[in-house]
Amino acid sequence: MKPPWKILMATPLFFLLTLHTLASPAYDHQPSTRRSKGQVCIEKLFLKTTCYLVVGIFGPDIIKLLRADVNADVVCHALEFCKQDPGQPLCHLYPLPKEMWKLTLEKARQIVKKSPTLTYSRSGSDICSLPFLAKICQRIKLAIQNSLPFKDVDSDKYSVFPTLRGSHWRGRDCNDSNKMAYPGRRPDNWDTHQDSNCNGIWGVDPKDGIPYEKKFCEGSQPRGIILLGDSAGAHFHIPPDWITASQMSLKSFFNLPTALTNELDWPQLSGTTGFLDSTSRVKENSIYLRLRKRNHCNHRDYQNISRNGASSQSLEKFIESLSRNQLLDQPAIVIYAMIGNDVCNGKIDPVPGMTTPEKLYSKVMQTLQYLDSHLPNGSHVILYGLPDGTFLWDNLHNRYHPLGQLNKDVTYAHLYSFLSCLQVSPCHGWMSSNKTLRTLTSERAEQLSITLKKMATSQKFTNFNLFYMDFDFREITEEWQKSGGQLCQLIEPVDGFHPSEVALQLLADRFWKKVQLQWPQVLGKENPFNLQIEQVFGDQGGH
Repeated sequence: MKPPWKILMATPLFFLLTLHTLASPAYDHQPSTRRSKGQVCIEKLFLKTTCYLVVGIFGPDIIKLLRADVNADVVCHALEFCKQDPGQPLCHLYPLPKEMWKLTLEKARQIVKKSPTLTYSRSGSDICSLPFLAKICQRIKLAIQNSLPFKDVDSDKYSVFPTLRGSHWRGRDCNDSNKMAYPGRRPDNWDTHQDSNCNGIWGVDPKDGIPYEKKFCEGSQPRGIILLGDSAGAHFHIPPDWITASQMSLKSFFNLPTALTNELDWPQLSGTTGFLDSTSRVKENSIYLRLRKRNHCNHRDYQNISRNGASSQSLEKFIESLSRNQLLDQPAIVIYAMIGNDVCNGKIDPVPGMTTPEKLYSKVMQTLQYLDSHLPNGSHVILYGLPDGTFLWDNLHNRYHPLGQLNKDVTYAHLYSFLSCLQVSPCHGWMSSNKTLRTLTSERAEQLSITLKKMATSQKFTNFNLFYMDFDFREITEEWQKSGGQLCQLIEPVDGFHPSEVALQLLADRFWKKVQLQWPQVLGKENPFNLQIEQVFGDQGGH
């Protein structure tokens, strides 16, 4: 759960490490979604430019080094993408060369001694340093930093563009030239002449002259779903076939442009706000789709305000991207799910960087006060506790990582050690062979969860009710095992840290059942007119 630009810059490292596997004997997804011509144009521009840049600058030297029979670690150090600071241990993922490391590395450096690649890597340049991409890069960077859509003509925080914080993250705008038309608002004059809340229900029934919005939605208690989260909530995901030699093909990278323009997140498939059909064998739907099924008037009313690397301490930097008007909009269910980064960091000693219960209380109170001043009356806020991440090491450390499956040479223990050595681990505290450190991390996570639970029982607010829910991952694992699933299927295989799509859907199912049982008022009533809405408006314009 690193900051988005660091994640995007670190992505080539995974591809570079794959070269070791690809150099060995090897074998020669996600469903597609409708994309606008503008999106395809931008995606092709970035993909083609990046491809030419990478191949043109780095390709010749990488080929030279692989012909010299060196592995990916040597390539990484020779081209100075990986560096060993004085007095620090050598960071390597694959077994060290049979020759002395220094001798092997010196030979590799001689091969690329006069290479322009070294000039490029030392300069700190990136694709955005190219003049014709500088302006668009700046706009994209601001969109990511502010968690707001890249393309939003009327500045209402909603977009017709799917990626770059668009409709994959929040409901699709139905009129991007009118800032008073957006998902989640109360209908304007019962949407007699146009769809002001983008739920696809508008116009007048010719049989009786009653507006459809009034007939089907009045009194049905519409509400939206909003997630304040980190990379787990955004569904950070690197497809295994991007880096697995036995699975790799041209089809593997079909969704690469979408992934990159979504910061390597897949909110459209997440457990909270996902709206596409799941790619896993799990049939459970996201919380948003369940709300929509319960009341079709909730169509498109979702916001995934999640960010890679986010924590209780950084939420204030982008919470203003949340869209809710107390006077004009419907109530909302807000899920606060900062489940990792308050205890997770990549430092050699991660404990001093962990959030204390006192700091957590202070920042969460700020968040709740902000929500109370922006959410319509009748809203609900649910605080999610932190998980016990010892599950990661206990269940993955001796399994082969996708990079090591072909040659049986890289386990998750090796990956965790490598990332920690580079100090880029998403969670050194839990992704560590040090049992004491793993225990300390879980103890701090439990302390923070207790703090959130106490806040939920002691704090009262004007415009919303406050609840707390445990993030009991072990309960999910037990259910999954009973259904015949393997525990490793619940964790993202490439990074060995984030919950997988399967896990997110199971968590959504548990969330829904618990809310139904304990706080049914949070979900609103079932709309008896759902069937009539389908008959008149079909899929209500889709997503």
